Amino acid sequence: MRKSSISAVATGLFLLSQTVFAEDVTLPAPVLEWSFYILLIFAACVAVGISIFMRGNNAPSDSVDSLLDEHNPVIHSVRPDVSVTECVRRMNKLNIGAMLVMENDQLIGVFTERDAITRVLGAGLDPVGTLISTVMTKNPVWVSPATSMEEAMAIVTSQRIRHLPVVEGGRVLGLVSSGDLVHKLVKE
Repeated sequence: MRKSSISAVATGLFLLSQTVFAEDVTLPAPVLEWSFYILLIFAACVAVGISIFMRGNNAPSDSVDSLLDEHNPVIHSVRPDVSVTECVRRMNKLNIGAMLVMENDQLIGVFTERDAITRVLGAGLDPVGTLISTVMTKNPVWVSPATSMEEAMAIVTSQRIRHLPVVEGGRVLGLVSSGDLVHKLVKE
């Protein structure tokens, strides 16, 4: 329907321009002059309208901030001195796949289900005696709330991570997953 609307406008402009610029038209000069100005104003309005319409379709809510707004995030975190067992219990209770590791309200790491499998069980470590600080992903990749959904998805894909903290001014605002990003991009 959008293409047909644009086609109808283009056809109308073409027919109007043929009438205005035809050499054998016997309209009085002032009418011809006003017709020309009306055509220009109409064309400008159509161009601005199409520009706004296209921009609106591409970016109604295309930042990570819009995703946080939809999810109303709660920050789940542990201190770095918590054992892997305690962290995994909390993750299971909350039904989440990643836990932020924070110290004095500052993000210092992320611990994920994958870390539990590869860095703890796969390495033969005792989860009861192992501290999160020794097996977490230190200095994790994060994004600002203004980061576009496409940029966030590119980071998740290139870094091969599933969880992306959202940080602004050193303050953690939330955590988005690759699933959240895919769902939002498909929805749009």
